[in-house]
Amino acid sequence: MDAATEHRTAHVPQWKVDEIESIKQLVSKYSVVAVAGIRDIPAKQLQEMRRNMKDVVKIRIYRNNLIQRALDESNSDLSPIGSSVGDQTALVFTDLNPFKLFQLLKSSKTEAPIRAGAIAPADITVVEGPTSFAPGPIVGDLQNAGIPARIDKGKVVIRETKVVAHAGEAVSHALSEMLSRLEIYPMTVGFDLRSVYDNGTILEADALDIDEAKYATDIATATTGAFNLAIAIVYPTPATVPTLLAKAASDARNLAINSAIPEPAIIDLLLSKAQSSAMALAGSITDPDALGESLQGLLMVGVVEVEVAAEAGEGEEEAVSATDTETEEEAVEENMEEEGESKEEEAAEGLGLLFG
Repeated sequence: MDAATEHRTAHVPQWKVDEIESIKQLVSKYSVVAVAGIRDIPAKQLQEMRRNMKDVVKIRIYRNNLIQRALDESNSDLSPIGSSVGDQTALVFTDLNPFKLFQLLKSSKTEAPIRAGAIAPADITVVEGPTSFAPGPIVGDLQNAGIPARIDKGKVVIRETKVVAHAGEAVSHALSEMLSRLEIYPMTVGFDLRSVYDNGTILEADALDIDEAKYATDIATATTGAFNLAIAIVYPTPATVPTLLAKAASDARNLAINSAIPEPAIIDLLLSKAQSSAMALAGSITDPDALGESLQGLLMVGVVEVEVAAEAGEGEEEAVSATDTETEEEAVEENMEEEGESKEEEAAEGLGLLFG
């Protein structure tokens, strides 16, 4: 410590020295240091948020001049975030990714009552319907605050939906009190992240506030586009080589077939294609003398097969009908045979009785 620093330190109360040293120790311990605003956060909610996040972040509140002093003495890279120190400030120490830290602090924000004299952040609306209040002076208090109220069937009700304070307007004491009693909380309070130091990099809050779903969609779209481009320009990478090889094999196979290159892998296809072409050509020749007997036979077989296939579909219905008819005829014949046998048996019995 040089003489000038020692001289200044001699006039600084020990508790301030201790707090500066505490900040410097936390700065050296954590990779991420953030400056956050804490204005308008009620003490109870502030303590609750600190308690809920204690496992992943450490939040400390110091005087602004002590924060500035500690940042200046800790690391020259930290100095830029000192410009974010102002008003009511807290330091946040963590090893979380800055983007995760931003989302964590954002999600920790809660609704809170609006104080008298505070500016409405948005239009404040009371909705028509019953309240939990019993008839009494509360009706006059609500009306004095500009809230349309009356007694209906033994209950205090809001007569109509109404905007009782527009965005940018100051809220009166009477309205503030009635909104709290109606459990209408227009304010959203929480840590207002201003800037973050992350291992030598300074990030402002607007750079951290991203739409995660849109970001993921953009990454997926870019990845698909890059893959398709690599395939189109035949750019080999570990991700594209399997597709490029499959495409090259398919293109080579098609080229070999179209060029009639006799390769073992495609010889069967070439012969099948040649036979189909020959049969099509033969079928277009009208002079039977121009074709040999074997070729005419093949053509006739092809025609017969087509006719048989066509007749097969029609024959199925006829077969079903014929089967039903045959079944009925067989049943009639069986009945006639049974009746004939019965008559023969009766005749035999009669002869037996006659001739003893």
